[in-house]
Amino acid sequence: MLVRGLVLAAALVGLVAFSVLLAKVTLTPSPASEDIVTSNLQPGRSLRQYAEDYTFLAACKQAGGNVLLGVPFGLLLPFLVPRRLRMIRTVLLAAVAMAVVELIQGALVQGRAFDIDDVILNTTGALLGYFVLGRRISHRYYTYAEVPRSSEQRDEPEPKRTPEKAAGTKPAWRKAADTNAADAKAGGTKAADTKAADTKARGTKTESTKTAGAKAARAKATDAKAPRPLLDRLRRR
Repeated sequence: MLVRGLVLAAALVGLVAFSVLLAKVTLTPSPASEDIVTSNLQPGRSLRQYAEDYTFLAACKQAGGNVLLGVPFGLLLPFLVPRRLRMIRTVLLAAVAMAVVELIQGALVQGRAFDIDDVILNTTGALLGYFVLGRRISHRYYTYAEVPRSSEQRDEPEPKRTPEKAAGTKPAWRKAADTNAADAKAGGTKAADTKAADTKARGTKTESTKTAGAKAARAKATDAKAPRPLLDRLRRR
């Protein structure tokens, strides 16, 4: 925790020192350039001017200086912004800061003017600083800061549960499973009872039918074997 605080404090102090240096470089009046400089709101206009009107060394000095001014943002801001979307946050903050500086130049400083190409070059420098060094350093910092926290969480003892509470408490999914099993068992028992009753009723009906048929057959046989009436005998004689 102490190391993390020291790193954040160092990053903040470095950012403040860089801001002071940036203000000294960019907000210093330049009366000799008052009749030359003009505001530029068209991206690429100043870059074309560097390529056409400046010597190679002067163009590299002008463009390279603007790029270098943005590099410290890419090195220091990753320590101060949230880890999620860190690159996007860093680039946006650098662009906003340099745009504010350019606006102050154009509005308040003599011999200075707002130039959108300077904002683009400064933001490019911040992006380069982030990819070259800022991302690696900040990644190691966050990794080192999270290791002690995870170890502290592992060292914390888990709350103990009494045997009675552990035995008497069932999770919700276990209760639902037991309820479904009981319902299924009750439904199966009811279906089995109904099926047995139907089977028994059919057997009783079949036995009754067989008994009635047997009685009718015996009665018919008895009638066939019985002696004929006396009148029939007398007629034959």
